[in-house]
Amino acid sequence: MPSILIVDDEANIVASLERALAREGHQVEGAASAAEARARLAEARDVVLLDVRLPDGDGLALLEEIMTSAPETVVIMMSGHATIDLAVRATRLGAWDFLEKPVSLERLLVLLRNAAASRVLADENRRLQAPWASPIIGRSPAIAELLAQIARAGPSAARVLIQGEHGTGKELVARALHAASPRRSGPFVAVNCSAIPEELIESELFGHERGAFTGATQSRRGRFEEAHGGTLFLDEVGDLSPRAQTKLLRVLQESELTRVGGNRPIRVDVRVIAATNRDLAAAIRNRGFRERRADIAALAEHYATQIARETARRPRPFAPGALEGLRRYGFPGNVRELRNLVERLVIMAPGGRIGADQVRATLPGAAASAAAAAGGEPRLGEAVREFERRQIEAALEAEGGNMTRAAARLGLERSHLYKKMRKLGWPPEARES
Repeated sequence: MPSILIVDDEANIVASLERALAREGHQVEGAASAAEARARLAEARDVVLLDVRLPDGDGLALLEEIMTSAPETVVIMMSGHATIDLAVRATRLGAWDFLEKPVSLERLLVLLRNAAASRVLADENRRLQAPWASPIIGRSPAIAELLAQIARAGPSAARVLIQGEHGTGKELVARALHAASPRRSGPFVAVNCSAIPEELIESELFGHERGAFTGATQSRRGRFEEAHGGTLFLDEVGDLSPRAQTKLLRVLQESELTRVGGNRPIRVDVRVIAATNRDLAAAIRNRGFRERRADIAALAEHYATQIARETARRPRPFAPGALEGLRRYGFPGNVRELRNLVERLVIMAPGGRIGADQVRATLPGAAASAAAAAGGEPRLGEAVREFERRQIEAALEAEGGNMTRAAARLGLERSHLYKKMRKLGWPPEARES
């Protein structure tokens, strides 16, 4: 839902609009003056409801400022003294529409729906017209969603894994991610891991020193050094040997490497994008990594704060039920998989906080993995328990974690909800609000 800022010095108008719009699911804040509005607009808003007359300035002047600094913002003007001339001036300055006070909630909601639809269309057109998007041909919903994901992930420093069959354009997506990033002026270096013999892959990636092996007559930079300041694309990364994977992981963690036959660490600044046609989730499961479920919630919140700081984003808390979804997933890739998943949620998931539905949508086939581990489709009892968990999660999320209100929403007594949660192996005491 769009985030809305209401700028009006009449407290009763702001309060009534806040309540009405919050019931519709919008994130709403109020500002009583132009100065307060400017402070709040330091954080982007989708929609601004702006009164023409403010105690410390002219609403039309503030409209002009908003259109200059954030032209994608939808501004709807309001006035108790509307004239045709005023409406024309506001429209010419970039206002989406003009409402007379008292504001008709029905008309306002129609305007907000129309504005949201228009913004989605405009965003899609911008993505389709972006230089990095031009090689990706198509206007289907799947292509539109792919471009939206590239637009969100491209500008970040996040590492990306692209999965797909041979010939589906994985390198095209990798190049688009590079072109959409701040590294676009740096090198894009592609390596086909499946085409390089195992005994040469380390030299290819990390370079070697003279005399490191037979035939090494001179020192040579590896692909990581060649990609310094840019992007390294590792195609068919699933074909790397366990030894090469270990060295690759160290470089990713430490941002430094040692050439084959060398003893001098070399710092590298590289964004890695990998691709594979293999089912890496199945490969990881077969490795049988240990789990530490009790630490998952604390680690996830720590990583979310850390990633927000690293990417200069606003911290995003986990909604009730979201952490439980993380706890129930086994994380066969251990803490590194957990951090990568939290990074994806912080960067890619829409909204102000991370919800249980977003966690479920991001987990790599968790339900299928559970069924496979059990030897087939889940039994009826487990399916019922899973349904109950999801219903409780949704109620807790809707009620901000409040157990009493969540129980009422579910049509249960509070004590009955407690018993049901304990029966599901989900201690309610840790989730009291």
